[in-house]
Amino acid sequence: MERPDDRGASALRFATELVAWVATPWALAPHSWALAILAVAILIGLPTVFSTPGDKAQVIVPVPGAVTILLVLLQLVAAVVAAWWAWPVWAAVPVSVLAAATLVTEQPRWRWLLTRVDG
Repeated sequence: MERPDDRGASALRFATELVAWVATPWALAPHSWALAILAVAILIGLPTVFSTPGDKAQVIVPVPGAVTILLVLLQLVAAVVAAWWAWPVWAAVPVSVLAAATLVTEQPRWRWLLTRVDG
């Protein structure tokens, strides 16, 4: 099975990741700066280090496709939960819509990733 063209999905996924990287420390900083920094390190570091062969040009630690899907889900959940926790409703609603759109547009890539068990 060939990797699907996901340029549109990729843009939505990246936008959601950006929101997660901003909203999560924003939500955590009033409670713990250390936790806020750790959250950003996890949200950026895990997908950078662990990736599925064929999904990225550079793979540091190869993992099965299911792991990559879980890492994307982590980003989506972090973006939505942190936005609702830290931001007003008028800002959290668009984040939820963005995450939902990302979830829908990711489906072809996720079906492909699930065929990649050779991490």
